Amino acid sequence: MRRTARPLARLAAALAVPALLLTAVPAPAQAAPHPHRSAGCGTAPPQEPGTSAPHSLTSGGLERSYRLHLPDRYDGRRAWPVVLAYHGRGNTGAGTEAFSGLSELPAVVVYPEGVVGQGDGDRQAWQGAPYSAPGVDDVAFTHDLLDAVEAALCTDPARVYATGKSNGGAFTALLACAASERVAAIAPVAAALYPHGVDCDPVRPVPVISFHGTDDATIPYTGDADRGLPDIAAWNAARADAHGCRPGPRVRRTEPDITVREWRGCDRGARVRHVAVDGGGHTWPGADSYSGGGYTTPTIEAHEELWRFVSRYHLPAA
Repeated sequence: MRRTARPLARLAAALAVPALLLTAVPAPAQAAPHPHRSAGCGTAPPQEPGTSAPHSLTSGGLERSYRLHLPDRYDGRRAWPVVLAYHGRGNTGAGTEAFSGLSELPAVVVYPEGVVGQGDGDRQAWQGAPYSAPGVDDVAFTHDLLDAVEAALCTDPARVYATGKSNGGAFTALLACAASERVAAIAPVAAALYPHGVDCDPVRPVPVISFHGTDDATIPYTGDADRGLPDIAAWNAARADAHGCRPGPRVRRTEPDITVREWRGCDRGARVRHVAVDGGGHTWPGADSYSGGGYTTPTIEAHEELWRFVSRYHLPAA
């Protein structure tokens, strides 16, 4: 895969950046806490470092599957952060891995597989959408999946991040409501933000960086009232309001087709950042293979941008 526009050395350097306490602004290096260590530290990994492989577990009485990628330097002694990457409707974990670049991150990356939705052929989907499989609890699956990963691998349970595209991106927003005690930050891409019907009662505000193309024909940037889809700019502003951020975002034009809005001064440091791609379609920014219909910007790479944001955060000490 082509990943030359922004060298990954900068991503590796992000691990040296101290995690951000959610009760404060970014801390200096000497103030960073010792990372938490999961039960799997010191055990042999289930696959070779630098590889991706399928795995399965039972959750909610169903056999569920996921794709697991270990970083090149994984050795079972260092507690690695975890990135959960949820595919879009009808896609797969392997498909998302192929276009997203997420497996290049200095993290354990988990690509869960959804359950085939109702009346949807063989298209996998996630809880919260009108086409998702009835009765399937993907929030519980996420908890079970994290339990399995933490038991088998050396990870930092305080540094779990969730990203995804379209239906998968929207599911990360549902996790921010229902699993804020386990997910430190989220990064939805081209999110299909249908009303999910889950009570939103997080134990803490969850920082969010979102990406969306202004010409997305599948999930329109200005919303779709007939489908219950919100205006994307308004959704981000509402997140900032819920987080108690200062009114009015800081607006920057970072590339010819990229506008970034960021709300600061938020409760517990939980910033909200939105990346709008002018003319962008229903795509993953920076993807060099097919990720959806419409224009794909080459000026940024979503996996790099989201990592720079989410990797500063960790869950507060219990």
